[in-house]
Amino acid sequence: MTLELRQGDVAAFFDAPFNAYHPADGYVSPLRSDIVRMLDPAKNPLWIAGNPFAFWSAHRGGRPIGRIVAHVHRQSNVLHGTQRAQFGFFDCADDAEAAQRLLDAASDFARTQGQRELVGNFNLTAMQQAGVQTDGFGARSYTDMVINPPHVPRLLEANGFERFFPMRTFELDLATATTFTARPLDPTSGFSFAPIERASFAARMEEARLVLNDGFAANPMFVPLTADEFQFQAGEMMSILDPRLSSVLLCEGRPVGTIICIPDLNGLLAATRSRIGLTTAYHYLRYRLRRRRAVIIFYSVASDMHGQGVMGAMLARTVAALRDARYERLGITWIADGNAASLRQMERLGAKPLQKLHLYRKDLA
Repeated sequence: MTLELRQGDVAAFFDAPFNAYHPADGYVSPLRSDIVRMLDPAKNPLWIAGNPFAFWSAHRGGRPIGRIVAHVHRQSNVLHGTQRAQFGFFDCADDAEAAQRLLDAASDFARTQGQRELVGNFNLTAMQQAGVQTDGFGARSYTDMVINPPHVPRLLEANGFERFFPMRTFELDLATATTFTARPLDPTSGFSFAPIERASFAARMEEARLVLNDGFAANPMFVPLTADEFQFQAGEMMSILDPRLSSVLLCEGRPVGTIICIPDLNGLLAATRSRIGLTTAYHYLRYRLRRRRAVIIFYSVASDMHGQGVMGAMLARTVAALRDARYERLGITWIADGNAASLRQMERLGAKPLQKLHLYRKDLA
């Protein structure tokens, strides 16, 4: 059957992974409405800021079996002194021709934008889903974790992409999590925790953004998030937050730490195939009654508080809150292999590696 490459077909872009992957691969899609918002040049602040992008789907026999998006994150290039385009949402059947056509389209886009390198997966930035899964296949993953079968890295490598920037995700069995003594963060030391609740959601999330930007400033893939970008990514989180799990740490009124931890949505998304329909309310009620898994989307400590035991104390408090709320397992999204401090925290907690991920790059010169 002849392969067809289409540009700009949002419906096919969403459908492609469901046709490309077997249910046993464990792929879970973001909500269809979120995919549509991400690709809307009038709604996504990344595009409103003037970053060019394009996306394609590969069709065989009339069915979409692969997809990719390519864009230039100009703010990242300026900050890090690079000339790179980024690719994301590369999901493809084990089909060599489809993979080549998709990756060639992204490479051609990068060249027309004057870029010298193509790097990914970024869905769509380093503070969203990032990486290509290279090990830990078949494990049950958590919200915001990339999931792909083993043929995806093989297809990338067959098309001249090389892996770099290794990362890991983690899982913690809360029944066996290590209890450790952490630095007390009590009012007598000037510290206080502010839970992220509905009534204070906007103010707390802005504080979380400021701490995130400060704490991640030295990360080589990070670009500070604007208020609009952060709101775009996190705005709908309010509807699924468990206020017992997320908080901002204040020191004499200044935000110095944050943990954003939410109930894992992957079971609900898998049951509804990431679509809102007539049965969604039923599945949501079942999910609320049975939720026992949570995931840390990110945690951060202000740079002047690094190395003082603050993060250990925040993680210990979060683990205690999860146990009190009767959660059983905790996922932690990607930590770079070069982040020795965070890896030590995972070891102290007793968290086990769940997935291995890498970024992939190709020289276009």
